[in-house]
Amino acid sequence: MSENKKTEKIVGVKGMNDILPADAPLWELFENTVHTVLKSYGFQQIRTPIVEPTALFARGLGEVTDIVEKEMYSFTDSMNGDELTLRPECTAGVVRAALEHNLTYDGPKRLWYAGPMFRHERPQRGRYRQFHQIGAEAIGFAGPDIDAELIMMCQRLWDDLGLKDVRLELNSIGNADERNRHRADLIAYFEKNEELLDAEAKKRLHSNPLRILDTKNPAMQDLVNAAPKLLDYLGDESRAHFEGVQKILRHNAIPFTINPRLVRGMDYYNRTVFEWVTDQLGSQGTVCGGGRYDPLIEMFGGKPTPACGFAMGVERLLELMKANGDALSPNQCDVYLVHQGEEAQLQASVVAERLRDAGLDVILHCASAAGIGSFKSQMKRADGSGAAYAIIIAEDEIAKGAAVVKELRSADAGGNQAEVPFEGIADYLVDQIVGHDHSHDEHVHYHH
Repeated sequence: MSENKKTEKIVGVKGMNDILPADAPLWELFENTVHTVLKSYGFQQIRTPIVEPTALFARGLGEVTDIVEKEMYSFTDSMNGDELTLRPECTAGVVRAALEHNLTYDGPKRLWYAGPMFRHERPQRGRYRQFHQIGAEAIGFAGPDIDAELIMMCQRLWDDLGLKDVRLELNSIGNADERNRHRADLIAYFEKNEELLDAEAKKRLHSNPLRILDTKNPAMQDLVNAAPKLLDYLGDESRAHFEGVQKILRHNAIPFTINPRLVRGMDYYNRTVFEWVTDQLGSQGTVCGGGRYDPLIEMFGGKPTPACGFAMGVERLLELMKANGDALSPNQCDVYLVHQGEEAQLQASVVAERLRDAGLDVILHCASAAGIGSFKSQMKRADGSGAAYAIIIAEDEIAKGAAVVKELRSADAGGNQAEVPFEGIADYLVDQIVGHDHSHDEHVHYHH
């Protein structure tokens, strides 16, 4: 390589984004809140691989779905020829794991997952090629009570996150027989009006006509609104199940709208389907979707087992949190240690370890390429860290055996400060911070 030739920078894959330190506090707040809510309902976490056999998704999602046809990242393993896919969703993987490890042999299971999914889509706001989902799967529960519980769990999460503009849309897509009767009438209806269908709808007419009902094309809205409604085809059992879900939601004051056009993109759904939607994110208005998928486990070779679940898009919900004014500035630590001189540096390292022993989060100032930095530059770093306190150790403090503890977030412009013996700093700061209702249980800290 020529000495004059500049090495080109390598940039990330389009639509697969870095989550930078400045964004991390909002992610942590969201993830910790979700974890707490799911645990309060008895859900246990399951972690499945990012890569699964391609056949898992082709069988589970349906060969004619958009995901399988156009969006999956699939490849052949060069070592053994296996056909593999980066997971586009996680329900299929959770069900595979539940069957493979006999998770439901001793009774129903409440499971939840979190992690990245992959779809080859056109990147846009809140919609990326690598995106993150958190979801819950309740496997082995047959009644409408678990459908309602999953929905109420979402409502509790929105409440805990302070999200106001999220509303529930609900529908039932019945069972296979009911859908088949509706499907036949739907095809006949659209065939009669084929000149009004766009190219995408014509393609779906015989392969997946339910998806035509989900069109965003304004020119087709009147046609779709007048189409046969699946709710009119429900038998007694499906109707009773749907009414059971609504009854529980009403008794718990969960508002909802029945949307007869609401369908799910996967082939394995039946009966209850729901979406949580918002008007604050433009066209990408769905932040969480789910429903019942009783046929899936048998499709994967298991015994007939009822199941219900949901998945939420993390990036979209974070956008909504920001829109609600919940942007957070990072508080990296409780304490930032400033020091000048070799002896002070050694003492500062000892103090930092004692503070960490006491459960505090501490940044000890370390030298950069330009050196250790002046007192003024170190204090600037301390302030920028979001720390509640700075500890200052220099020659005078070494001579006295005591550090200066300076409050950085005081209403007093000068900041309150105290001289505290080295051996007493940990007790002093724990008293100060706990006294200000600062919790260390999760070791995640934020300033609004």
